[in-house]
Amino acid sequence: MASQHGSAQRILRIDSELNQIRDFDLLLDRVLLEARRVVNADAGSIYVKDGNVINIKFAHNDTKQRLLPPGEKQPYPHFSIPVDESSISGYAAMTGELVNIKNVYRIPRGAPYSFNTAYDQKSGYRTQSMLTVPLKAQNNRVLGVIQIINALDEDGKVRSFTKRDEALVTHFSEDVTVALERAHMTRLMIMRMIRMAEMRDPKETGAHVNRVAGYSVELYERWAYKHGLDTGLVEKQKDVLKIAAMLHDVGKVAISDTILKKPARFTQEEYVIMQSHTCAGSRLFDDPQSEFDTVAAEVALTHHESWDGSGYPGWIDPVSGAVQKPAPDGTALRRRGTEIPVWGRIVALADVYDALMSRRVYKEPWDEDAVLKEIRSLSGTKFDPEFVDIFFEVLPRLREIRERHPDLD
Repeated sequence: MASQHGSAQRILRIDSELNQIRDFDLLLDRVLLEARRVVNADAGSIYVKDGNVINIKFAHNDTKQRLLPPGEKQPYPHFSIPVDESSISGYAAMTGELVNIKNVYRIPRGAPYSFNTAYDQKSGYRTQSMLTVPLKAQNNRVLGVIQIINALDEDGKVRSFTKRDEALVTHFSEDVTVALERAHMTRLMIMRMIRMAEMRDPKETGAHVNRVAGYSVELYERWAYKHGLDTGLVEKQKDVLKIAAMLHDVGKVAISDTILKKPARFTQEEYVIMQSHTCAGSRLFDDPQSEFDTVAAEVALTHHESWDGSGYPGWIDPVSGAVQKPAPDGTALRRRGTEIPVWGRIVALADVYDALMSRRVYKEPWDEDAVLKEIRSLSGTKFDPEFVDIFFEVLPRLREIRERHPDLD
């Protein structure tokens, strides 16, 4: 078990790292990980308050994770808990008080809350010690709850959470709330941009972009694992890709309503105009100030390119419209293969998968079996074959993301 001084030093070291994470969900995942590390806890969950409920965002369990093949991720249920005294996390969210329980199966009589043993029974995991800490903003408003499970001693045996653990996690939670509020504001600004696009294009919904972004991160993470990329680099690039993928179609705000809202398939002339949304989106980031601007520009420009060179817009300068590499007929030569940035190849697959699975004004959602058959058939033509293989490897995670962000009727 780490010393108190070592744990405090770790909190100071990660503070600057957390403040660099832009995406709210990725930040929550990292906050839970670091909170567990500070007190050497085997498992835990993090919740975000939304009105009168708290929604689980992430759950970790090292014991269960070790049973999975390398590169696999542990699934976890998605549910909401009332902000009231009926549960431990709900009680912490309601009162703003820390709750430290030595054994959740032996909660003292008279405690207002109880522990639901159903998840232990379903997962085959035994929860014992539990430390539940509210995440509070500077005005004492509860943003969410961190719930850390089964502190481990130096021999790997479950121990109780100590007063020192309480102090460390409380201090850590106070430090991260500023980063969480900043990331939440970033998410709100992105979603406002999405809502602006949705006013123009009914397909560009918050659920759609959240799903495409989530799929993209899962595809990238498995690809990065297979290629042995540095973990620190992967974490930074996941953050950049997540937001860039959400804005993949933001250039559609430049397309006429006559075309954008047409409740039928486009004519050839309309299709050519529609294709220009890729350049329009890329132009929004044509003065790059960070890696995010560069990746966002690449995603917007290239997510309709195809592996076999049949996509669009090809080798064209999105700002000036000048052809960079001409085809024999003088039009822009199309990108193919690895000429397409990896970000564009990822989002292309994520976007098509979600489009086929979703209802559109001109079509009903496809049956999943038909969607999977179509994606497999497009390997090597529309999609990078490597990413198609990865798609099927992470498909259970993609299904979870779809369930987490359903379309609103």
